[in-house]
Amino acid sequence: MNQIGDYEIVGTIGAGNHGTFYKARPPARLGLDAEFVAVKLLERHATDDEFRRVANELRVFAAVKSDHLVEAYDAGHQGGQLFYVVAWYPDGSLAMPTNSLEQRVVVQAVADACRGAHALHEVGVAHRDIKPSNVLLDDGRGRLSDLGLAQVMSPGMTTTGVGPVGSIEFMEPDLVWGEKAGRASDVWSLALTLHHGLVGEGVFGVIPEANVLEAFRHVIHNRPTVSPDLPAEFSPILERALAEDRKDRYATAAELAVDIEKAGELS
Repeated sequence: MNQIGDYEIVGTIGAGNHGTFYKARPPARLGLDAEFVAVKLLERHATDDEFRRVANELRVFAAVKSDHLVEAYDAGHQGGQLFYVVAWYPDGSLAMPTNSLEQRVVVQAVADACRGAHALHEVGVAHRDIKPSNVLLDDGRGRLSDLGLAQVMSPGMTTTGVGPVGSIEFMEPDLVWGEKAGRASDVWSLALTLHHGLVGEGVFGVIPEANVLEAFRHVIHNRPTVSPDLPAEFSPILERALAEDRKDRYATAAELAVDIEKAGELS
């Protein structure tokens, strides 16, 4: 693929939920100083109504002014497929960093992602797809990326189009039972992102990869188990953020960010 809309594709960044990210040169009409942007082409065809819903959510995302969110620039459609455009961050993500990461960078990036999520929550938007690959690295800091748009394209369908098993691992199990995504579910996902960033593994053991339904069953029927390799300072944070009852978790992602940073100073 050489072109998406009026964006010149120069390479593939990677596949995520529901689509593929491409590195591209932006058109002059955007007036950007940046040489490159990231374009995500969603894999499924969308109706006009779905495009409007996605475009509206992206406008809300772009209007939230936070240094802890990726910069969103544009959205469009090509051949019935939706795409949207955000800033390109060459340092990679927590899942695939360009260089090896020190613990302090992981801690700061996840704390920043918490504040990005909080900024969205304050305007009534749940991210719905927080995981290491969606925490982008920007000169030692973190930016939350890639909204989970499946619920916008299929309102009320909490599991439709969830995508790779790697996303199920970070999703709050209550969403499978029809609970509404919000602060509590994003706090859960942020905690699992922190755990994975610090110890390099998840909290559900080996998740079946061959069958999505089996992966769901595994996550639903197993309580998260914190790795013994997790630095002790972070254990109380994980315990609270992963409480079975949503009311017992952190009330806001901003509170979670504060505790993560304090634990980082002690470790």
